[in-house]
Amino acid sequence: MNNIHIIAEAGTNNNGRLDKALELVDMASRCGADSIKFQIIYTNELYLPGNYEYGHYDINKVRMLRDKGIMTDADYENLHKYCVKTNIPFTASIFDSKGLELMIKLKAPYIKIASGDLNHLKLLRQVADTGKRIILSTGMSTLQEIDRSLNEIFKHKNNDVVLMHCISVYPAQLRQTNLRFIEVLKKTFGLEVGFSDHTEHSIAACIALTLGATWFEKHFTADRSQEGLDHKYAMEEVHLKQYINDLHEAHEALKLKKEKVSPEELYTQKRARRSLYASRNIKAGEIIKDNDILIVRPENTMGANDYDLLIGSVALVDIKQFENFSLNKVKQG
Repeated sequence: MNNIHIIAEAGTNNNGRLDKALELVDMASRCGADSIKFQIIYTNELYLPGNYEYGHYDINKVRMLRDKGIMTDADYENLHKYCVKTNIPFTASIFDSKGLELMIKLKAPYIKIASGDLNHLKLLRQVADTGKRIILSTGMSTLQEIDRSLNEIFKHKNNDVVLMHCISVYPAQLRQTNLRFIEVLKKTFGLEVGFSDHTEHSIAACIALTLGATWFEKHFTADRSQEGLDHKYAMEEVHLKQYINDLHEAHEALKLKKEKVSPEELYTQKRARRSLYASRNIKAGEIIKDNDILIVRPENTMGANDYDLLIGSVALVDIKQFENFSLNKVKQG
C-alpha cells in the first residue's frame, strides 16, 4: 500500500506575522505533518480593483484581511530556513508569477494550485514549465475542466501531478464530500489522487484513504477565534494531531498482513479459548464420558475442538478433578 502524505495547510493563518508563522511550523511538526503549506496572495493580482458585490463578503474587508496575511520576501526566506531546521518541507499555494518565482527561489518540493485557479491556463503553463510536482485541487470543477487543465500541463512536459479531490464549501459536511469521486479521478486520469479536506473531523479523510487517496490537506490554526478568512473551520493543535494520528492508524489498518493472527491476538487466545478439563477425579482404566469433561477457559493442551477425541477414550493414568486432558493421558477407543 502506498505511503500517505499529510499537508498541514497554514494558509494565511499566520496573519502576516513571521513569529506566528514559526509557531505554526512548530505545531505542524509536533503533530507529525509531512509538509507545511502557506498561501502567498497578492491582492492586486487576485481581485478586481474597486468596490463590488463579492458573495456575502465585504470585498474591502476581504482585501484588508488578505493584505494583512502577506509577509515580505525576507520573512518567507526566514520561514523557509526555519522549516529546513525543523525538518519539515515548506511550500505554498501560489496565485501569480510573483508567488511562483518565490517558491522556485526557495526550492519548494511541490507547487499547490488552488481550486479557484484550475482553469487559469496561463498560470498552469508557468507552473508546469518549472518541472516541479503540481498539487492541483479540483473543487468546483467538472471532469471536462479537469481534463482540459491536465492536458495543458502535459503539453508542457510535466506529468508529475497529484489531483486533490475537493469540495469548495467551508466548512463542508460529511454528506457533501462526494468521496466516491476519488475513484472516478483515479480511473479517468491514472494519476495519484488526494483529498483536500474542509470537514471538521477525520471521518471523511479515513474514508478517502480506503478509496485510494494518498495525499491529504488540512487547514490548521493556533486559535480558531482569530479574525481571518480561514481560522473558523481550521483545526487547532489537539485536533490536528488527532486527525493525523487517525489517518496513520487507518493506513496501518488497511495494510494486508502476512499472518492473520497477530502476536497480540495469540496473547488474548491464551485466556479466551476453551480447553478440556476433568470434571471429577478419574481413575486409570475408566472410559471418558461427556459429563467427565469440562469445556472451559483458559486455553491448555487440548482445545474445545478436540472434544470428539476424548469421548469413549480410556484414561491411561489417574486424572485429578480440574486437571487438563492431553492425548498422552488417554487411549482412544
